Amino acid sequence: MKALQDLVRPNIWALKPYSSARDEYKGFTAEVFLDANENPYPNGVNRYPDPLQEELKAMISPMKGVPAANMFLGNGSDEAIDLPFRIFCRPGKDNVVAIDPTYGMYQVCAETNDVEYRKVALDESYDFDPEVLLNACDENTKIIFICSPNNPTGNAFKREKIEKVLNEFDGIVIVDEAYSDFSSARPLRHDIAKYPNIIVLNTFSKAWGCAGIRLGMAFASEDIIGLFNKVKYPYNVNVLTQQKAKEVLGNATLLARHISQIMEERSTLMQAFALLPLCEKIYQTDANFFLAKVKGADKIYDYLVRRGIIVRNRNRVNLCGDCLRVTIGTKDENTRLLAALRQFV
Repeated sequence: MKALQDLVRPNIWALKPYSSARDEYKGFTAEVFLDANENPYPNGVNRYPDPLQEELKAMISPMKGVPAANMFLGNGSDEAIDLPFRIFCRPGKDNVVAIDPTYGMYQVCAETNDVEYRKVALDESYDFDPEVLLNACDENTKIIFICSPNNPTGNAFKREKIEKVLNEFDGIVIVDEAYSDFSSARPLRHDIAKYPNIIVLNTFSKAWGCAGIRLGMAFASEDIIGLFNKVKYPYNVNVLTQQKAKEVLGNATLLARHISQIMEERSTLMQAFALLPLCEKIYQTDANFFLAKVKGADKIYDYLVRRGIIVRNRNRVNLCGDCLRVTIGTKDENTRLLAALRQFV
C-alpha cells in the first residue's frame, strides 16, 4: 500500500475539520449547555446528537468483533460509500475499479464526484479473476470495489481472491459485506489489522432489520476512520436513529432468530421457485435474496406488479438478462409470490 498521505487528496489531508460544540469539552462532565444555540426546553430531541456516536459504537463493537476506534457510522451505507470518493479521488483525474454487475451506488457516487468508473465483467458463474481486476488499474486508480456477497448475483467470493487484490493493489480496497450475516464465510472486518488498505462496509438495513433508520457502518484502520470523521458532516447520525439502533441491539436474541428464519425461508422458497415452469435457473446465493433466470422477466415482473407483488427486475443489468432478484420475505409473503407465479400463463 502507498503511504496514506499519498492516496488522500491534498486538500483533504490539509483540511481542518469543523469542530462541533460537543467535541470541545470532552473529558469533563457538563450539565449546563449554552454553547450550541439549541432550544433549551427538553422534548427528547432538542439537543444535538453525539457526533461520534460513542455509546452506540460501544454496543456494536462486541457484536461485530471490531474495536470502536476502527468504526465509522454513517447515514446509511451510502455515506460510507461516498466519503472515500471525497477523501481519495481527485475529480476529473482519478478512477475507481469495480466488478460488474454489482451494487449500483458505487457508480452513482463515482459519477457524482466526477471520478471515472471502470467496470470489470464477472464470468459466466458470476466470479472474478483477481489478475483481470488488477490489470484494469493504473497509476490513477485509487479504489477497488468488491461486494461480497455480491448484489445482485448473491454469491460470496473466495477469500483468497479478495486477499490477492488486497495484497497486490497499492490503493484502497472497499469490501462491501452488507449481506455477510447470511453467509458462512468469515467476514473480512475481523482482519482489518492485517490489511491497512481495506475498508469493510456493513449495514443495519439487511439482517438487523433497520432499513428505515438509515444507519451504515464502515470498519478500517484508525487512520482511515480518522479521515472519515474529518470529512463527514458534524452530526451525520441523528438522535432518533441512534436511539432506535440501541433498542434493536438490546435484543440480540430476536436478531438471531430473524436471521435464522430468513435463511430457512430462503431454502424453502428457492426449492419451490426452481420447480416453477417459468424458472430456467436459480443461482447459488449467500444473501437474503436470490437471482433467478426466468422465461420473460419483463412480462413476469409486470404481472407481479399488477398482483401487488414487487420483486426486482434485473433484465437490463449486464450478465443478468431475463433475471429477477427475489428478496426472502415472511412465510406468508413467499407463499403469495409462489401462488401468483403458479397462475402465470
